[in-house]
Amino acid sequence: MLTLASVMRSEMKKRKLEFSSHPGNLALMRNFVRHFLDNMPISERDRTLMVLGVDEACTNIIRHAYELRDDKLIALSLEIRDDCVRMRLRDYGMQPPVEALHRRRRRDEVIRPGGLGLMMIRNAFDQVDYILRRRGTELVLTKKIV
Repeated sequence: MLTLASVMRSEMKKRKLEFSSHPGNLALMRNFVRHFLDNMPISERDRTLMVLGVDEACTNIIRHAYELRDDKLIALSLEIRDDCVRMRLRDYGMQPPVEALHRRRRRDEVIRPGGLGLMMIRNAFDQVDYILRRRGTELVLTKKIV
């Protein structure tokens, strides 16, 4: 049976956007992700959280991997799979400290500045994986769909 979702998936299975690390490009990136997620079987709340999560990840790349340089490459690829949406962010800058990637907040731990962004990303996606490359980092964000 052919459904609207399957038609849409076949037409828009993969998309890629490459942009410089200038903060002014984040609005373009958010619109690109939002448009890709339109008509997906994902709630408006989850769609918004995903867009904000990718925006936060890009902001972290600009701030930490590229140390606010606005002329470096960020590559974003979006893919619809049978059971999930997968987003990959690739940078070629400094890698984050490994301990920062696996930090889990305990219930009684005070939230400190700088940790909320990763928590927001983890809340927006079902799976968050950091792949440390020879140069830079690949962040893989996965959201299950019904």
